Amino acid sequence: MPKIYEYFGIVFFFYSNEHEPIHIHGKHNGKETKAEIHFLNGKINKIVLKDKGPGLEPKKRKEFEGFVNCYAEDIVEKWVDYFVKKMHVSPTYVTQKVRNVRIIGKIS
Repeated sequence: MPKIYEYFGIVFFFYSNEHEPIHIHGKHNGKETKAEIHFLNGKINKIVLKDKGPGLEPKKRKEFEGFVNCYAEDIVEKWVDYFVKKMHVSPTYVTQKVRNVRIIGKIS
């Protein structure tokens, strides 16, 4: 289970036996939400949030959503590196709030 990012207490990770669509999980205080990244014509079209159980608390869910929107292309790159190229992916610790969040498509 590679840890990809840590952002204000939220741990972002892939499970080792993942499946498509490309997605990343976020966990904080034992609660978890995942973000699926969907494509249309080779470009990121939308990001869909899905809670696992009760999911992240509202404030952390909003931070997770903003982070994934800001880092979506990097998440896809890390997914390809890990699952397709079979490369090691080192975690990144992000200590500054994401700004100028670019919302991609519909988020639910």
